[in-house]
Amino acid sequence: MTPRRLLFLLPILLFAGLAAYFLLRLGENRDPSEIPSALIDQPAPAFALPGMTEADAGLSNADLARAGTEGKVTIVNFFASWCLPCRAEHPLLTQLAAHPKVALYGILYKDEPAAAAVWLKGLGNPYGAIGVDAKGRTGIDFGISGVPETFIIDRAGHIRLRQWGPLDQPTIDRKIMPLLDELTR
Repeated sequence: MTPRRLLFLLPILLFAGLAAYFLLRLGENRDPSEIPSALIDQPAPAFALPGMTEADAGLSNADLARAGTEGKVTIVNFFASWCLPCRAEHPLLTQLAAHPKVALYGILYKDEPAAAAVWLKGLGNPYGAIGVDAKGRTGIDFGISGVPETFIIDRAGHIRLRQWGPLDQPTIDRKIMPLLDELTR
């Protein structure tokens, strides 16, 4: 093979190799729940959100800090009334809210407060307070990729767990309750 012919074939072979590599990578199944959060063991992002009505106080870091000083672990759940998996996990959130050492807060993500009020009236409201993240800015700060997502925040205000997707009983039994037991000792 002449050097001239080699110079002609080299870019073609390089392109074919890179194309094959990228096509193989595209076919990989990537589960977003397996992507670790960069916020684990970091302080929860600062936020201050309005409530669902003018009479509601809303939700902010002050609420998380208050729960910590009361000796409670905070669970922050991003949800929306249009989210079917949120409806599926709702009874489990109600169960977690009954835990004496847990403060459960909700962040209404890119949803209408009126629709959420109807939804919560029908299913029950397990949240101690709800903040409305109408534009999704707080969701971005927490690094969520959609709803539902749930975060466990220790008494010092550090994120200890990010649960992507809806909670289910096996997840609560294997991940949530052992962590709550550890954090409330």
